[in-house]
Amino acid sequence: MKKAILWLLIFVFIVYVGLKFGFPYYRYLAFKSDAKEIVRVSIEARNEEEIRDKIFERSQELKIPIEKTDIEVSKTDKSIVVKTSWFEVVDILGVYKKTLKFYIDTSL
Repeated sequence: MKKAILWLLIFVFIVYVGLKFGFPYYRYLAFKSDAKEIVRVSIEARNEEEIRDKIFERSQELKIPIEKTDIEVSKTDKSIVVKTSWFEVVDILGVYKKTLKFYIDTSL
């Protein structure tokens, strides 16, 4: 019985750690995909601020810790480049902390 409880606690801890690391990576991948899609559909956008607003709005929906000024948008006649980065700290029960760095550099 004690062994079963120990294995259950180990399993719960592994799931907990997986979720703590998994959510930031999920937000990163979702945001990266959405940023590419926004750039793709915004190729006819009049200015960079409009694109920045759309990308910032999506980052807020995903609870990504960036400010609007952290999003760099460059538009030329034939391409749009979007760059941004942020950090998230994963805290495992106050014992272990890991800073995750995420970068988005997408262009079309």
